[in-house]
Amino acid sequence: MTNPPTPTASAQDGTYPRPQLMRPNWRELDGQWDFGFGTDPIQTHTSAIFDKSILVPFPPESPASGIGDTGYHLVAWYRRTFSALDLKEAGQREGHDRVLLHFGAVDWAADVWLNDEFLGRHEGGQSPFSFDISDSIATAGSNTLVVRAVDDPHDVSVPRGKQDWKEAPHSIWYHRTTGIWQPVWLEAVPPIRVAELTWETSIPTASVDLELSLNQYPESDTWAKVTLAFDGEVLGEARFHLLERTSQLRLSIGRQRNGQQYEELLWSPEHPRLIDANVTIERSEAILDSVSSYLGLRSVATSHRQFLLNDRPYYMRSVLSQNYWPESHLAAPDAGALRREVELIKELGFNAARVHQKAEDPRFLYWADKLGLLVWGETASAYEFNARAIGALTTEWMELVKRDRSHPSIVAWVPLNESWGVQHISHDTQQQAFSRAISDLTRALDSTRPVISNDGWEHTASDIWTIHDYDTDPDSLATRYGSADTLANLLDGYGTAGRRISITQEDSGQPIMLTEFGGVSYVDGEVEGSWGYSSANDLTEFEMQIRSQLQAVYSSPILAGFCYTQLTDTGQETNGLLWADRTAKLPIERLRRAILGEE
Repeated sequence: MTNPPTPTASAQDGTYPRPQLMRPNWRELDGQWDFGFGTDPIQTHTSAIFDKSILVPFPPESPASGIGDTGYHLVAWYRRTFSALDLKEAGQREGHDRVLLHFGAVDWAADVWLNDEFLGRHEGGQSPFSFDISDSIATAGSNTLVVRAVDDPHDVSVPRGKQDWKEAPHSIWYHRTTGIWQPVWLEAVPPIRVAELTWETSIPTASVDLELSLNQYPESDTWAKVTLAFDGEVLGEARFHLLERTSQLRLSIGRQRNGQQYEELLWSPEHPRLIDANVTIERSEAILDSVSSYLGLRSVATSHRQFLLNDRPYYMRSVLSQNYWPESHLAAPDAGALRREVELIKELGFNAARVHQKAEDPRFLYWADKLGLLVWGETASAYEFNARAIGALTTEWMELVKRDRSHPSIVAWVPLNESWGVQHISHDTQQQAFSRAISDLTRALDSTRPVISNDGWEHTASDIWTIHDYDTDPDSLATRYGSADTLANLLDGYGTAGRRISITQEDSGQPIMLTEFGGVSYVDGEVEGSWGYSSANDLTEFEMQIRSQLQAVYSSPILAGFCYTQLTDTGQETNGLLWADRTAKLPIERLRRAILGEE
C-alpha cells in the first residue's frame, strides 16, 4: 500500500481537525451515535442506557444534535461502532501502523472505553486529547466506542465561560454545552512519529525556530528533514540528528536578509502569506513519518503606547465574537461556518476578533491565518476562586496555549476577563497573585505575544491596558479618552463600571485599548428577554448610535485600538451587528463604512 502524498497545509479545505500538523490519512467519526443521559458520574459503561440518537459533534442542548434538551443533566453517554473499513480509511496497514483516536473537545470531563477496555480520562472542556487504541482494536468485526461526559451544571469551579448555571438563559449567559462538541476522528500513524510542532519566527534574524517533539525517544540514526517553501520557492531546508524526544532547530531564510525585500514574505491581515513546511522523520534512508504544517513570518510587540505588527504601529479594529450559533450552540454548524465567520468579520471592516469566553475550534484559526484576521486567544472562565478552580483553569489554559501558539493570527493572550473567577481581586492578595502567576506562566510558554492579565479592568501584569466602557454618550467617550491627562486620571482611578483599571501595576507606557464598548441592541419587533447595553428604536437610530460611538473612539489620540460589542445577536443578547443567522441588520457596506469611520 502506497501512502498518498502529504497535503499542502496552507491550501487545505478547512475540514482537517488539526490544521498545523497534517497527515494524508484520517477518518472522521462524526455522525449518528447512540446516546443517553445519566445521573451518576461514576456509573460503569456496562449499565449505561442508550435510548436516543445524537448527531455528533453537536451538544445535546442544541437543535442540530437531534436532542434539543436544555435541562439539567450531569452525565451524557455516547456510543458508536467503527469497522475495519473505517480503520483502512484512516490509513491503517495491518502490522505496520498505530491508530490514534482523537477528540477535538468534550465538555467537561470525558471517560473513554473501547471494546470494554478503559482507555483513560480527560478533564477540560475546550482542549483536545487522544488515545493510542492500537492494542484495543478488535482483530475482526466491529469496534465499540463508549464515551461518558460529565459536566455538572452547578459546578462553578471549572471553566464555564458564557454557559449559564441557571436552567434557562438569563442576562449575558447562554444554554450549556455538554459533551462532544468538536470532531472525533481516527488517524493511522507510524510507531515513531511527530507528536508536536511549534513554530516561532524572528524578523531581525531572518530565521524560523522549530521545536519538534516525538512520541518516544528516537533510536540511533534517526533524523528530521525540514523544508520551508512559499508559492513553490524553497526558502530553507535542513536535516538534523534527533537525539532527544524534543529537539530545536533554527532555519535561516536567506532571502530575508535583503532589507529591501524582506517585507514581501511577512504575514499581516492585509497580506496573509503562509509558508508551507514539510517535516519528515527518517532512519537508514527510510521515511518513518511525514507531516505538513504552515507558519507565518510576523512579529508582535508593544512600545510607546502602540501595538506593533511587524515593527510598525498597527491600529486594531476588533469585534467581540461569541461564536455561538442558534442551531448548534458553541459547536459550529459545519466546517464552512468557521470560514464564513472569518469572512464576515473582514467584510465588516474589522481586522481583528476577540472570540469571547471560548477557545475556538482550530479550524477557525486556520481561516484566520489563511484569510488574514488577528485573533485574541481567550478561554472560558470559572466563576469561583479556590484551589480546584486554579488547577482546572491553569491546566486547560496551558494545553490551549500549547495548541495554538504557532498560529500567526493569534496576537495576544487573555487568560482572565472582567475578574470572572477572581471577583475580589481588587483587595484579595491571593487572587492578585493568581492573575500575575497565570500571566507569567503564559509568558513562560510563549514570550512572543502580549498578555492581558484581566481584560477590562483590575490589571495586575498586563502588556496592554484594556478597558471595558459601555457609556452610551459619545461625548463622554471622546472626553474620557481625549488626552494624556484624562488617561492618567483613569489609570489612577476608577472606570465607568466602578472598577479600578490597575490595582498592583504601574504604568510603563503600555498601549491603551477600549476592548469592549458599544453593545447597541436592535430587535425587529418584540423579542422576549432581549438585552443590550443600550437600545435603538429603529435601524436609523441603530446606525446613528454605532457611528457616533465609533467616531468618538476614532477621535481619541491615545487609543491603540478597540473591540466593538458584538458581531451577532446571541441568545437574548440582541446587540449584534448581524442577526443570529449571520444576516446583516444593515447592508454590509453601510456597516463597513461606519466601522471604518467613513462617511
